[in-house]
Amino acid sequence: MPSLPHPSNAPAGPQSSLGQQARLHWVRGLCKGLPGVAQQLLAQMEQQAQAVGTQREMQERREAWGNYRQHQSAWLNASMQALQGALQPAKAAPAAVPQRGALQFELLSDDVVENKILASRMALAMGETAAPAFDTLRLRMQFIEGRELPSDDILRTETVCRHLVEQWLATGLQRGDLQRVLDLLQTALAPVLVTEYQAAHVLLDGQGVTRSQDVAMRVRRTEAGNSTRAMGLGQTAAPPAAASQHATASQHSSAYAPTQMGGVPGAAAYPPDTAAPPHGQMPAMPAMPVGLTTLSRARHRAQEVVGQLRRLLMQPGVGVQGLVPGVGAGMPQAPASAALTQALLEQRVVAQTQYQQMLAQGLTTLHIDVSPAAIGQLVGQVRERSADLKRKATTSGEKATIEIVALMFQAILTEDRIPPSVRVWFARLQVPVLRVALAEPEFFSNLRHPARLLIDRLGSCVMGFDASSISGSALESEIRRIVQVIEQYPETGQKVFVLVLREFEDFLARYLTQSQDKAKIVTVAQQVEQKETLAIQYTIELRHLLTDMPVRKEIREFLFKTWTEVLALAAVRHGAKDARTMRFKQAASELVWAASAKPTRQERSRVIQTLPTLLQTLREGLALIGVTGDAQSTRIKLVTDTLAEAFVSKTATIAPARIEAMAQRLAHLEQYINEDGMLDEDMPLSPENIEMILGVDTAGLNVIPSTNTAVEPVMLEWAASLETGRWFTLDHNGARIQVQYTWRSRRKQLHLFAALDGTCHLLQLRRMASYLQSGLLAVHDEEALTVRATRDALQKIQANPERLSSP
Repeated sequence: MPSLPHPSNAPAGPQSSLGQQARLHWVRGLCKGLPGVAQQLLAQMEQQAQAVGTQREMQERREAWGNYRQHQSAWLNASMQALQGALQPAKAAPAAVPQRGALQFELLSDDVVENKILASRMALAMGETAAPAFDTLRLRMQFIEGRELPSDDILRTETVCRHLVEQWLATGLQRGDLQRVLDLLQTALAPVLVTEYQAAHVLLDGQGVTRSQDVAMRVRRTEAGNSTRAMGLGQTAAPPAAASQHATASQHSSAYAPTQMGGVPGAAAYPPDTAAPPHGQMPAMPAMPVGLTTLSRARHRAQEVVGQLRRLLMQPGVGVQGLVPGVGAGMPQAPASAALTQALLEQRVVAQTQYQQMLAQGLTTLHIDVSPAAIGQLVGQVRERSADLKRKATTSGEKATIEIVALMFQAILTEDRIPPSVRVWFARLQVPVLRVALAEPEFFSNLRHPARLLIDRLGSCVMGFDASSISGSALESEIRRIVQVIEQYPETGQKVFVLVLREFEDFLARYLTQSQDKAKIVTVAQQVEQKETLAIQYTIELRHLLTDMPVRKEIREFLFKTWTEVLALAAVRHGAKDARTMRFKQAASELVWAASAKPTRQERSRVIQTLPTLLQTLREGLALIGVTGDAQSTRIKLVTDTLAEAFVSKTATIAPARIEAMAQRLAHLEQYINEDGMLDEDMPLSPENIEMILGVDTAGLNVIPSTNTAVEPVMLEWAASLETGRWFTLDHNGARIQVQYTWRSRRKQLHLFAALDGTCHLLQLRRMASYLQSGLLAVHDEEALTVRATRDALQKIQANPERLSSP
């Protein structure tokens, strides 16, 4: 990026040393905070290592924890040295602008590329927290130094992350372990970055670099600037292809606390000034799968829109506060002017009067025209209402807020994918959303604001319906109820949006599975997950019980790999306390005792008496899980051969008291096992297997089992964070169909999609993530409704900036 011209009113020479002083202060603060980050990461990795999961997962977590504990000090010291060493390049002059049209190629090793990708993921994930403070610091540094920050400046979050990644690998830690704990590291590091950015602001304040100066820099035109930059809107949206190329380097592996951005979690920031590669350069990044490209592009676009809007509202001529940490964020906002407050109150009274008259007349709903002409009139009413409210506003910030909210709702009302009967109810949210935007300006800069989330959630659920299918439906009635509650709610703020969003989620859980066929399929899927989870938990508990018992290897493997399946399926089919289930549990303890040494005649006599009953119980259990014929005979023979060897063995015996304690523990096993069991991804999930295991008909259910396809961790997190009710296009075996995400299991391991013809498709988490990654499962609303509306509003303001202050 070309340097910004040195402003004529900028302080002279000493300011260059002030910039270096700010960097030194920043690095010192980071070095003070890193030991706490390292210690917090160690504690969280220890918790992960102790968490329950599959045997492979538990082993990998323990190894990662042990390796990090061994190299923690080396990584910490190397990271601090790298950060301190990075202070020197910051003095370098800005690079010359490449000749227009020239292409510059750079050959990078795979390790360098991977390091940049990981650093970009970290920076992107922490962006929503740290980017606002960095944004203002970047602009103040521009004022001080008269140039843009270099791309590798130590003040940039991504540069800090890159040094941490490089030193992680340089000190002997594994890249796979870093990818596994990336979320933990981001969570620990983000508060340190925010604190030190704010400390840098305090330093600049003390040196006389006022905030009015840094804001003024936003409206200065660069050498390659345009009217948009002169307005302070920042960089305009790059074309999709360009945005995609850059954004693929910015994968984000969030932990959920994923966020929603039209289906994309972690609406994290990317520094606006790095929204596209410098002119004439091509990023040396490897090609990414379709799903990763889509995910990154949507995140990048959303944060770019929010960044543009934030910069617009912070202009001196607008002056909206509460958008950036350290500049009024979190502080109580001044109440709206008296005339505007009265006008908003009158709007609420009008709505209440309408609903009261409706009830007095015995009507259940207002009669609303949804014809195309009526929708056009609604758009006009939105404009008229905003013009009337702007005449009552007394500050430029109020007028700008009114205008932007009006433009957003104009965009929503002209969204053809939303059925007209829903759009008319969205229109009634204009005034409630305006009230909350005036009281809480973070509505514009926070993609997770409850008002935004509610509108996005409602929009994502209705975009797959046509007008005829949703009209008069329970979903339309629920949307109508939500709007009526919001319109009449007496308090101003986000509270009502939080309440109705929670109610809408509860409604969706019932609505999406209310048909008899879907309810039956959901029940089947729940039983499948329950059975697999119990099998894992039983295996863990049996391993614990047999830890120091002298039990033969063959019997251990039979109990762990076969009998736990019997116990789990019996508990699902018959119940944990059913007589048959209790008999299978008792058989486990009897088998352990029978397979131990029998040095006395009395013990051998008892084995001979109980063996026929024990073998019969084992055969019944094997038949329950579908092991019959020769396969059953082979397993029974293995058991009997082992028992025969134990019959004449003179080795150590197992005390009867321990056998009795084991039997009691197994009888009440459900009281001891935890809820952290995960579904085995190697489970052979298929319609035939489900029918065999559960004994139920799976007509109307298409099971798509997991494969061994490699899946990026970020895609697994995205798949686990998607919300039900969303609409997708599923491309399976060459057929493309429209499906709605209707249900996920309690542990998020099984996911159900319903087609319009009633057919349901069941996927395990890994297969769902691989479909998202490859583009075979594509979300309809890649971008959230409010993000699209914000972009549309910004485009109109770019074309006509005077409308912000015009009445």
